[in-house]
Amino acid sequence: MVLQSLKNCLWLSCVLRTPKASFWSTASGGLIIQSISNDVYQNLAVEDWIHDHMDLEKQQVLFLWRNSPAVVIGRHQNPWQECNLRLLRQKDIKLARRRSGGGTVYHDLGNINLTFFTTRKKYERMENLKLVVKALKTLRPQLDVHVTDRYDILLDRQYKISGTAAKLGRTSAYHHCTLLCNADKFVLSSVLNSPYKGLKSNATPSVPALVKNLFEEDPSLTSEMLLDAIAKEYATQHQIDHHITLINPADEILLPGISNKTKELQTWEWVYGKTPKFSISTCLTMAYKDSVLDIKVNMDVKHGRIEVCNIDLPEQWLPPGLYSELVKSLTGSKFCPNETTTLATTLLRVCPQDDELHSRWSLLCENMIRLM
Repeated sequence: MVLQSLKNCLWLSCVLRTPKASFWSTASGGLIIQSISNDVYQNLAVEDWIHDHMDLEKQQVLFLWRNSPAVVIGRHQNPWQECNLRLLRQKDIKLARRRSGGGTVYHDLGNINLTFFTTRKKYERMENLKLVVKALKTLRPQLDVHVTDRYDILLDRQYKISGTAAKLGRTSAYHHCTLLCNADKFVLSSVLNSPYKGLKSNATPSVPALVKNLFEEDPSLTSEMLLDAIAKEYATQHQIDHHITLINPADEILLPGISNKTKELQTWEWVYGKTPKFSISTCLTMAYKDSVLDIKVNMDVKHGRIEVCNIDLPEQWLPPGLYSELVKSLTGSKFCPNETTTLATTLLRVCPQDDELHSRWSLLCENMIRLM
């Protein structure tokens, strides 16, 4: 596999000196490509680019890719509902929203991603998953793996090792799936456990499942072995050359316009702003001096921005003017800890110089920020 990768690198250096059109038409019938990047936004951008630019009537594509730690949500999902955003920030784990539907998944380098590109007419995810299972069984006949009616791949009849999502365009389509090889299951379960309470949303919810790594079943396996086996099976079924071509998803010569697609996927407006409208109705329990206060908070959030904000404070907890200014400032702002922190800091500067008042203000704002 190392030798094959070296060959791919040398071949790629030649490819990038040729016009992009000749690269995409080098193989008739099908093409197997693998990203050299582990950046989730770059790899998702490649999916978009192929879907938008490739002539899939002439050439089907299998795209292989792996990401550094990231949580990827479906197009119609709510990140506050799906994952622990505070933990993601603490661990510096990226959050991405893909353009396909489906549920939320955790990616790291112990997870393989496969994307099958076809015309919409030829789109068939069950066949793609059967291809993956056949490759696994060819590599290790003793593995008990099968595809379910929900388009998952199960190990030992109970552990999910692969989930599926898809994007169906007018003429083009892609189906992508994961393959758990040696992912960090502790991090996976931690970041996909939402701590947010009182949230109501019509967003697509994920379906929890028991998971297991393939390497737990057979420690002699490697990601390279699995990628190679899947590529071989794909090549056999499509009667093409078994050759994995490495591509750089940041290369504008090979993928004109790719940097703009990557940037768009990183924007707050895409990752958070595309969240379906939701509401929060919760109670903040705050310990202050020798007392415990319950603060009721009700918010409506649309396009990731606070549309309606009501905070039920005890009488005289804050001066009415300052409370009104807080609610006014929050309304229309991003439902975002950074923006709320900035607003709170700005308002604190015009707050009367009173230590007691500052302590109350800081406590309230800290608890509001934890909601986000």
